[in-house]
Amino acid sequence: MGNAGQFRYYRCENCKLVNYDLATGLGQEQFTVLDKDPTDDTDPWNLQKDQSFEFVTRYLSGPGYMLDIGCGSGRLMYVARRAGWRVKGLELSEDMAELVRRSLGEEVVVADFLAVEPNEISATAFDLVSLRHVLEHLPDCLHAMRKLRALLVPRGHVLIEIPNVDSISKKVKRFLAETGLRRPRYPDDLVIGHANEFCRASFEYLLHETGFSLIRWETYSKKPLSNFIYNHLHVGSSARALIRATGADPASEDHGA
Repeated sequence: MGNAGQFRYYRCENCKLVNYDLATGLGQEQFTVLDKDPTDDTDPWNLQKDQSFEFVTRYLSGPGYMLDIGCGSGRLMYVARRAGWRVKGLELSEDMAELVRRSLGEEVVVADFLAVEPNEISATAFDLVSLRHVLEHLPDCLHAMRKLRALLVPRGHVLIEIPNVDSISKKVKRFLAETGLRRPRYPDDLVIGHANEFCRASFEYLLHETGFSLIRWETYSKKPLSNFIYNHLHVGSSARALIRATGADPASEDHGA
């Protein structure tokens, strides 16, 4: 991958997780967008956040306390608050956090999720934590999932959205690149933004290793017809899942904790 083949990735034959070689760096600045209004119901940019919240409310009985990790513009926080939820955000970018504070008046903690302690985020556990297109940016997904458990009430829920590396479109692109039928061109200043990529099998493996159960997995699209198809056939390039914490962390059980 890359114009000079400088970016490398590896797929585990056992769990099917794809890991990128981060020797060339990991860039997150490209994902900062500061010109979006989280209260604008007409902005197409907000549509997928609305779909995410509708997805969650199909399976959860009522409002609670929600943490949105990588809250971005704050749209998901906004629609959850409008439905009666208490909300809080966690954001890596101070600029994005200030946008949410200014537009919504809600608290946003600025921190690296993998480094911050749960009690530095909140003294109260959360009923729901959301990570929309965050997990793939975190180099240590096992550590991330165990940190999520520490933030939740017993049997609390997590909404996770990630790219689906085994989508139809990505399989076709890989086939064309591997056979030489199409050679993609990348910007010369490209820095990899994802540390890993998941399919359903690798995601379920991660849940098993960290003490979560899968309630629902589906893929989705911005386009209504494609979204309907992907929700049922699960071949889209983006996936969303609702998961629930089970008993003790399997890693803790293995060590007799």
